Amino acid sequence: MITEEDQPADEQFHADEDVGIHPDELQQHLHRVQLVLAHSRVQEETSDADDSETPVSFLPTPEHAAELQAQLDALHPADIAYILEALPLEERRYIWNLVKADRDGEILLEVSDAVRESLIEIMAPHELKAAAETLDADELADLAPDLPPEIIEDVFKALSSDEREQLRAAMSYDEGSVGALMDFDLVTVRENVTLEVVLRYLRLFDELPDHTDKLFVIDREEHLTGVLTLESLLISDPDKEVSEVMLRDPKVSFSPNDDASDAAQAFERYDLVSAPVVDRANKLIGRLTVADMVDFIREESEAEILNQAGLREEEDVFASVWDSVKNRWAWLAINLVTAFIASRVIGVFEGSIEKLVALAALMPIVAGIGGNSGNQTITMIVRAIAIGQVEQSALKRLIKKELGVALFNGVVWGGLLGVLAWWLYKSVSLGMVLTAAMTLNLLLAASAGVMIPMLRQRLGTDPAIGSSVMITALTDSGGFFIFLGLATLFLL
Repeated sequence: MITEEDQPADEQFHADEDVGIHPDELQQHLHRVQLVLAHSRVQEETSDADDSETPVSFLPTPEHAAELQAQLDALHPADIAYILEALPLEERRYIWNLVKADRDGEILLEVSDAVRESLIEIMAPHELKAAAETLDADELADLAPDLPPEIIEDVFKALSSDEREQLRAAMSYDEGSVGALMDFDLVTVRENVTLEVVLRYLRLFDELPDHTDKLFVIDREEHLTGVLTLESLLISDPDKEVSEVMLRDPKVSFSPNDDASDAAQAFERYDLVSAPVVDRANKLIGRLTVADMVDFIREESEAEILNQAGLREEEDVFASVWDSVKNRWAWLAINLVTAFIASRVIGVFEGSIEKLVALAALMPIVAGIGGNSGNQTITMIVRAIAIGQVEQSALKRLIKKELGVALFNGVVWGGLLGVLAWWLYKSVSLGMVLTAAMTLNLLLAASAGVMIPMLRQRLGTDPAIGSSVMITALTDSGGFFIFLGLATLFLL
């Protein structure tokens, strides 16, 4: 067992399954799990060291297992997911087997796609089915793409008719649409009843759906006629009817085919907690919550970061070598080609470099500054596209603005580098060539930084995918060509 001496004196753990914990405390939980596992491994290796020369497998003692089990039982599913993602595969699988089976479904929803795949691989069919059966229809739709078809079929048969329809609906919408994110768990009331009746109705619930800030008012055909906020319900006269205090025109409502990015912007703009989702006939079919939007925004942000680096998908940091290679090889291959092109550009000017060795020392500066500037521009444009601030009609205006910024930076910082080159190599002409090359490469970076994402958007592809790889390749090759070309023309 881990003793009190193994942890800080002030380390206290207070967790609740339904309430999250502070990030610092979560890190303490992770540290403690890693500490228990490390002690278990050390003890086993010590006890077996004299008995065998074969590698020792990971197998914590029963005491360690009981200690880990107690700690996991006190944690929220999202916190368990965080811990699982931070552990190597062998330890992750062991911890996963300690989790109570009735929490498997919730945790599978919380972990990243890559880690979820590694957990599903070690689960038996009956375990997968049991985990899926604990989820609501909208949650099951999120998990369904990762489950074997036979498991989905068995779970589908066990659902009620209403749940089947909800599952069909959730799975029918495109990824990234409002319909794929909406929640079917909501509370509806009629407008011709009193607030007292509504209050008595709510008391029949064991608990309200998460993020319930309003009730949805519908007619007999389930058309949305308005919303009743909890604030209005609580402060209004109980004898009043719903129709007297409800909002007949909800501030925001969505269609299931709307883009989830637009919905996320609306939630941020109007500080929404929940919003109705209606079909073309204004029939209420679900709702969006702020929790759905936070998850979507986080996933989109992570995907954008990965795409800019040329990664095809989120990668488990403890994945096998082969899985990581498959995720990274495509853009690395492209990068190899562009690097080869850059080397050939340098090769063309080998004679110039031999005659003036200073060129070899200065040319990485031109390429590096151009790449940094281009990445700044491309990051800004991709972000503006993502939040809907930039349309194709703004292309010329953006290029003009970025060229102005590049020209200023080129003259100022290129001029400074030119002065340094003059001082180091006692050559005014070399300083002037360096200043000119820096300015021209910054202008190239600015133009490409605007045009690459805008062109990708026009072609219907993600503007962020591989953008940093492309801009770096262009500014490297262009920078070398411009600098060495100018040097050959004016210095040799």
